[in-house]
Amino acid sequence: MTYREVEAVIPAENSVTVRKRVQIARQRQLERLKGTGVTCNAAMTPQQVHRFCRLAPQARSILRDAFNKLGLSMRAHDRLLKVARTIADLAGEETITAAHLAEAIQYRSLDWGERA
Repeated sequence: MTYREVEAVIPAENSVTVRKRVQIARQRQLERLKGTGVTCNAAMTPQQVHRFCRLAPQARSILRDAFNKLGLSMRAHDRLLKVARTIADLAGEETITAAHLAEAIQYRSLDWGERA
């Protein structure tokens, strides 16, 4: 199989679809955080992260492993959860799954690599 064939198999979302999904995710965040003084996942306090970032059992296991293997600080732990919460919002899901958390770890590891 050539790269061109692989590329043809994966349809890209058009910008209208992406924009609508982002708007819906932002609305979910606003509704969830209503009355907290916070309007987006990135601005959540540690207490709000604990309250609003519910993890599926497998996601909890992945987070525990990442915390121990990567030597994460609590700040890095909470940042991972905020990113995973946003990914779950974009997927329209209330619970953060293993897939959401794995994606968040990948994104955050790009940041960690830049500092190394």
